Amino acid sequence: MDATQIRQLQPKLRKYLKQFRDCFSSRKSRGHLHTFVQGQLSNLDRKSVEPIALAADVPPRTLQQFLNSLAWDQEQLVDTLQGLVARDHLSPRAIGLIDETSCPKKGDQTPGVQRQWCGAAGKTDNCVVTVHLGYAVDEFHCLLGNELYLPKSWADDRARCRQAHIPDEIDYRPKWRMALELFDRARANGVLFRYLVFDEGYGSKPEFLRELQTREQRYVAEVPRTFSGWLDAPPVTERLFRRGGRGRGRARPRLVAGSAAAQGVEYHLNWTPALKARSWIKWRIKDTQRGPLVWQVKHVRLVPKDERGLPGQPLHLIVACNVLDPTEVKYFVSNAPADTPLSELLLVAFSRWHIERCFEDQKTELGFDHFEGRSYLGLKRHQAVTAVSHLFLAQVQQALRGEKPGTDGVPGAHRGSGCGALLVTGQDSRPSPVRGRGHADRLLPTTQRRRPSQPHQDNRAKNPRVRHQTNRLAALPVESGLAL
Repeated sequence: MDATQIRQLQPKLRKYLKQFRDCFSSRKSRGHLHTFVQGQLSNLDRKSVEPIALAADVPPRTLQQFLNSLAWDQEQLVDTLQGLVARDHLSPRAIGLIDETSCPKKGDQTPGVQRQWCGAAGKTDNCVVTVHLGYAVDEFHCLLGNELYLPKSWADDRARCRQAHIPDEIDYRPKWRMALELFDRARANGVLFRYLVFDEGYGSKPEFLRELQTREQRYVAEVPRTFSGWLDAPPVTERLFRRGGRGRGRARPRLVAGSAAAQGVEYHLNWTPALKARSWIKWRIKDTQRGPLVWQVKHVRLVPKDERGLPGQPLHLIVACNVLDPTEVKYFVSNAPADTPLSELLLVAFSRWHIERCFEDQKTELGFDHFEGRSYLGLKRHQAVTAVSHLFLAQVQQALRGEKPGTDGVPGAHRGSGCGALLVTGQDSRPSPVRGRGHADRLLPTTQRRRPSQPHQDNRAKNPRVRHQTNRLAALPVESGLAL
């Protein structure tokens, strides 16, 4: 936005920010919020404290104190933001998005900074990492909250933490645990999700999937090729087990002797007849600058191995292979009901572009990664205010674009703007049921190449922004399904 557009939006911005007034104890602090948000929405090249202050003709130290020492409640700010999303954007089509992003930093004073995988740089570099929860309905999307990832090197050095004003109760937590806390907080503030979607960095954690199941939350999770289970559920017995045939024995569930071992999903794709021999079905995922993005898909039911090595609750298993790059293979599992259409699962599985776009907008438009302080409180407040600015930006964009609701309870075609999925192959796309051994589908096998493993994090490569192109649909083969 340029200065003229910002001035035209001033009444709307003032009305929007009044909704956060209870987070501040004084009119002075509320004024600083307006100054900071206005600076983030401006066309400044750098949106750290000093450029924003100078552009607003206020002393930089004033905004530094606003972030680092003035009395106001940044946690209430986040709760209020989530309450506004629940009030204004609640929808049965809502998808929650879990991901992380990194911000390169120099030196060793920024809270949480260390050499680690930096998706923004595409390599191991000095950076901080934050875990985020996003929200998407049709074409609307925003970020609901985030937490700074505190590496063990920081958590084990409490003197360094105190120097950065990190409270003693803030300790190392795995990223999946942080994501779960973000999810619980949003739900407590009234934000509901039809599905959660996340990549294999979180999908590879059985504890995370289990916690979501206990919360009765549906998910579509990308998982690594080593995610293990059975296509044919093995029998389980609770007969007494006596080591060496002697002793009292222990009564505990276990696999019947001679049962097949659980195998990774890549193994099933290449060697288990029930999946290997299943035909690929092409689906158009979305339209890009280069034409339709088409993936070929296989869909079966998988019984995952639980933490005791026993069969767990059956899941959907979706294998998706990029038609233009057969080495790119993705594996997804979902705890959705067994009769959930494949089209619905694909809609959710490939919806992570929403949170990637949120990261891009926050960094390129709002200065999310421009924080230059050394205070943990200042960093949290900078990120909370950026989320407030981003929600305003998202609402303005939605108002200018106009409402485009889906009609089938899930995001529609073309990023949520239409009537959902349309299958035009004439072929049954339902998953094969979990069944006994020896009943493979009688279809020709398909060879598959392995996808190279990648570090977990967003922004692995700087790709050009994807835009919707409706004039390229004629290139789509007839034997395809329509997903996004």
